[in-house]
Formats: sequence, structure tokens, C-alpha cells
Amino acid sequence: MTGHRRLTLASSVVGAVIVAMDGTVLTVAQPTLQRDLGASFAQVQWTSTGYLIAMASLLVFAGRLGDRYGHRRLFAVGMLGFGVTSAGIGVAPGTGWVIGLRVVQGVFGALSQPATLGMLRAAFPPDRLRGPIAVRTAAIGVAAAVGPLVGGALVAGPGWRAVFFLHVIPAVVFGALALVMPGRGRKQAGAEQIVPSPAPLDLQQTVPRPTPLDLPGALLLAVTLAGLVHVLAGLAGLAVTATLPSPGWTTLGEIGLVIGAGVGFVRHERRTRSPLIPPDIVGSTAVGTALGILAAASAALSGTLFVSTYLLQYTIGLDSFHSALRSLPLAVLMVLAAPTCAVLLRRAGARRTSVAAMLVLALGILLLARASGTFALCAGFGLLGAGFGTVMVAATHVVVRHSAVEAAGLAGGLQQTAMNVGPTLGVAAATVLMGPDGGRQLPLTVLAGVALAGAVAAGALPGRSAGALDDRRDDDHGVTGVRSSVPARR
Repeated sequence: MTGHRRLTLASSVVGAVIVAMDGTVLTVAQPTLQRDLGASFAQVQWTSTGYLIAMASLLVFAGRLGDRYGHRRLFAVGMLGFGVTSAGIGVAPGTGWVIGLRVVQGVFGALSQPATLGMLRAAFPPDRLRGPIAVRTAAIGVAAAVGPLVGGALVAGPGWRAVFFLHVIPAVVFGALALVMPGRGRKQAGAEQIVPSPAPLDLQQTVPRPTPLDLPGALLLAVTLAGLVHVLAGLAGLAVTATLPSPGWTTLGEIGLVIGAGVGFVRHERRTRSPLIPPDIVGSTAVGTALGILAAASAALSGTLFVSTYLLQYTIGLDSFHSALRSLPLAVLMVLAAPTCAVLLRRAGARRTSVAAMLVLALGILLLARASGTFALCAGFGLLGAGFGTVMVAATHVVVRHSAVEAAGLAGGLQQTAMNVGPTLGVAAATVLMGPDGGRQLPLTVLAGVALAGAVAAGALPGRSAGALDDRRDDDHGVTGVRSSVPARR
């Protein structure tokens, strides 16, 4: 692996880990933050909700910006902004400042995350993407496992403000490195042609200019996703009272706004000459199916973890530490599943790997629906980690690999959107299905059904023979990224 690829992989991993750990450590710090700043529960909830809304609403557009202006540039701006706003939150004088800066932090997070996948697609040939994506996924699993421990230690020691200073140095360092990272204008053996070589003068006149950015489409999609996340997050927050209020005009108005904006976005995309999401990508069976699987898997996992928290601490009566010990196999198996999936993809293909992974995920959920003893609980969480870690690598590999280099940022934005909307949907569904009595059977059965539906959908993914044929064609042509199942459109 060349030095350029090592630095690209390190930047992708660090960028993904910073954002993944941010959410886990903040969850631990929120109770102390609420006491120190005298904030209400609604205000504390907005420190997470505001961030999620800003992030989810801009991911696709940010990916498009990366395709147009360069993934390294967007990654650098996102990381530097994320680090600066983290430092600002660490010295914020009040709750309003914290909420406002968290929204801004979500904007910078949205700029950086699609680029973490876009840079990998540009730096590695399609047949060598399995390993880097597996490393990135394993690192996210480690961050999810270590985050609560690090957050708890910081809150117990220096205080909740130290949680936000945790991200400053790595974000600034890797953001600065991305600015000075040398571009590669000419193709080397087996490498992507990131910046095309100058064309002859007579050919330059025939090269079409990039189509304009679809700003109206970006606005409509942002309103749709922001409203959807806000509605779902509001339903999830109702778990604190364990009751559902009667729907009022405000909630109905929000739902109407989401539906209206969504319909307007679809109509606009069909009519405009330069859509935000080109029809070549929307119509790709491989990419669309993989995105649906990612959303289903993340919804099933997050909803199950939400229900399991009540199961462990309220039904069984464990404290937070012993609850974390019971769920530790999830993180361990998720980390181990990532590199294993890279091997499975090469030998069995994306279709068989994803179907098996979603079945394992569903089995873990069904086991937790009836588990009470330590062994059964650990086994259920282990199956969750193994299934989710595997399908995350497999489906992400399909999304990135089956998108052209020129649309890698858009593919990354779509993947990140699925991974943000899915958990919010899963937790909201679990909240509604649990009901006032906090029962686990109904929500976990439904969430297992979501995982099984993902297994059925995975049957539409490409098999091993198709992937191997694509790899051979890339190698035979000597240029990777020229042929793709999704033609590039800018």
C-alpha cells in the first residue's frame, strides 16, 4: 500500500471514528451537562436532535459537493470546522450556546462524512475496497464500544466539557493533513485517476462543462430529511414518559410538511435537467437495495438496543455497568466481523454474505426477545454484533463499489443518510411498540421482521460471479473506475 493510500485510509478511519464516538460519549455526558447548566430535559435532548437534523439533512448535498470540488477539500473543511466547534462547545457559557454550536457541528460533520467514503473510492481500485471498508467498520465498532467508557472517565474526572475537547486535536490534525495532502494527477499502476491529465487543445473544446448544482432539490431534500428526523426523534423522546400524547396539529403539520417536501423533491428531480440524485443511481438495483438493507439493519439494531436497555435495567434490575458487560459481545463481534466479511465477500459474494448476515441479526433479536440469563443475553448481543458488522461492510462495499468515481461522494452521502435515518426510525418504532408497560416481545418481534425483510431484499444484490467479472474487466482494461454499474453524472 502506498503512502498516499495509507494516509487516505487513516483519514477516512479517523473521520468516521470521531463522529461515531461523538454520539456515544455525549450520551454519557448529558446528565451532568443538564445539572451544571440548569437545562431542561427538552434542551438537553436538542443537543442531540439539533445535531442529527443538521447532519441528516445535508449529507447527500455534501456528497455532491465533494464530487464537484474534491473529497479531500470537503473533508478538510468538515474536520477543521468540527474541531473548532467542539472546542467552542467545551467553553460554552450556557445551554443555548451548546445547542447552537451542536447544530453547526452537525453541518461540518455532514461535510466530512461522505468524503470519508469518497476518498476511499478514489484511492483504491474496486477490487481492493473490501479491506479498507472493513478496517473503517471495525474502527467504528471499537469507537462505539470505547466511547461510553471514555466518556464516563472524562465526566467523572475533568467534567463534561472535556468530552468535547477530546475531538479537537485529531480533527484539526487530519483536517490540516487533508489540505496539504498532495493530489495525484496521473494514474499509476492499479490506482484511480483522481485528477485527469490535460487533454489536447482540440479536445478540450469538446469537453462539456459540469452541470449546475441542484440547489432547489437540495433544499427540498433537506427539508424532507430534517422534518423526518425531527418527528422520529420526538417520538423517541416520548420514551421518558412511556406514554404517547394525543396527536395535535403541530405534529400533523410537521408530518404534512415532510410529505409535501418529499413529494415536491421527487417531482422536481423528475423534471430538472441536473438532478441532485441522478436517475442512474436511483435506478441501480445494487445501490438501491444496499441502501435499503443498511437502513433496515441499523433500524433493527438501534431499536433492539433501545428495548434492551429497559430490559436489562428495569426488568432484570441490572445497573449500568453490569448492563454494559452483558452487551459487550456486541462490540467484540462487530469488530471481528468486519475483517471476516472482507474474506466472505471475496469467496461468497455480496448476496450470500448479506442474506446470511441479516438472518444472524434477526436470530439475535429473537433470542433477546426471550433471554433472561447471562449466557442467553451475551449470545443474543453477540449475534447482533456479528450480523450487523458483516452486513455493514457488505452493503457499504456494494454502494461504494457500484458507484462511479465521479459519484463517490454522492454514494457516500446516501450511505450515511441511510445510517442516520435508520436508527432514528428504529428507536421511534420501538418507543411506540413498547407501550406504557415497557413490554419487549412485540417491538423485538417486529424489529426481527425488519431484519428478515432485509434478508429477503439482499437476494437482489450482485453475486460472487458478477463481482469477480467486474474485477477482471477492471484489471483487463488496466484502468480502475472507468467501468461501473452506475454511469457518472455531474
